[in-house]
Amino acid sequence: MAESVISLKNVSKCFKRYQHPGDRLKEMICPDRKLADEFWALQDINLEIPKGETLGIVGRNGSGKSTLLQIIVGTLTPTSGSVNVKGRVSALLELGSGFNPEFTGRQNVFFNAQLLGLNKKDIEEKFDAIAAFADIGDFIEQPVKTYSSGMFVRLAFAVATSVEPDILVVDEALSVGDEAFQRKCFARLQSIQESGGTVLFVSHAATSVVTLCTSAILMDGGELLLAHTPKVVISKYQKLIYADRDKVPELKEDIRSLNKLTKQECETDRDDGLASTNGEVKSEQCLPTSKEYYDEFYDPGMIPSNTVRYPSRGAEIINPRITTLQGTVVNHLIGRQDYIYTYSVNFYKSTSKVRFGMLIKTISGFELAGASLNGYTQSVKYVEAGTTIVVKFQFQCLLNPGVYFLNAGVVGAVDGDLTYLDRCVDVAMFRVQPCTESCGNGIVDLLIEPCLTVVNSDVNSDVNSDCLVKEASGEVI
Repeated sequence: MAESVISLKNVSKCFKRYQHPGDRLKEMICPDRKLADEFWALQDINLEIPKGETLGIVGRNGSGKSTLLQIIVGTLTPTSGSVNVKGRVSALLELGSGFNPEFTGRQNVFFNAQLLGLNKKDIEEKFDAIAAFADIGDFIEQPVKTYSSGMFVRLAFAVATSVEPDILVVDEALSVGDEAFQRKCFARLQSIQESGGTVLFVSHAATSVVTLCTSAILMDGGELLLAHTPKVVISKYQKLIYADRDKVPELKEDIRSLNKLTKQECETDRDDGLASTNGEVKSEQCLPTSKEYYDEFYDPGMIPSNTVRYPSRGAEIINPRITTLQGTVVNHLIGRQDYIYTYSVNFYKSTSKVRFGMLIKTISGFELAGASLNGYTQSVKYVEAGTTIVVKFQFQCLLNPGVYFLNAGVVGAVDGDLTYLDRCVDVAMFRVQPCTESCGNGIVDLLIEPCLTVVNSDVNSDVNSDCLVKEASGEVI
């Protein structure tokens, strides 16, 4: 096992809130008098982060994520507990933190890089690369107080990653930049990962956490609720943020219980994403029962074990499944064939502005494709209680061989606001079988048709390809 570069043991952080400014002085003079309200931002955090790990940190606003990062980088001291960090730490915390607004971008590069441990000569050697990565043009010579938030992030990220940190901490900063810059940032993060660096990454973007991170933790109310794989943590996080307030304590207890299980017990999914059911039906509503389903293209044991269902608000999604165009239920699909993803929705309350959606994801949780009936013309204006609506999404399977997961959701107006009436995450799964016609790699089949053109008449024409043509005549060899 790799050595830990970050170790937190029983770390807690308490902030004192005073009703009046003078109460702080009174408490200093008379320590026995307690005039402050105590707010515990962190409570008994125990965390070991190995070298080379990319840790995603998720949680609702106010859960303690930023406080945790500030304690790790050393800008805050814990009220109790111990923190041990090994190596050079570079952090992107609050927007513009560590920058002097009166200094120019160039001056801030030198100032900030020196704080991170570089000498002047090293900074001069790296400056052109930093400026090129930030790509803010002549603004590099202007005071940073004139910068937009995007320019701030560009320069701060360029400096933070140019010092070759052992540990890089990123707190929501990448959500500010444009798409092209975000892609450049993720490429830089991947290079740090490949070089053995450790990354702490805070984001509300589930896809970014799942695709970038090797592990993740869920924070809530200053407590580390769960440490697990990114997919498991994200699924519990999404369930937590959409849970009814009176259901949150029970849900948090269920999430805590995952930490008490062994790693083997927690990993209920095999590498192919299948659940070990031993033939037991897990949900009567989500599993088909009639014999039409049990043919060569349907595996009754192919059941997601990590399904997350949001609290129902007047509707319930029933029996999500994939069928052929003739109506036969399947979960083994053939590439480039047409299928229908369908589910029924029972409405228990009357509602308006009803919309339906679906999503296809990889085993890791990366969102590949989806559809949503949005807008005035695609939504159902009004649905009476007691109504059942069958939803169908026809699609061509342009995915390469592998296992994929499906979401289903229905949105409607509740007290004037659009919200999920019901949503099921990882409610169904399917496997794509190889297609002999495809030569594609990766995840998506783009229907690529290769063509080889002879540009030298001396080339060996024994190439066995229907696509090989002579450039001069255009004839197929």
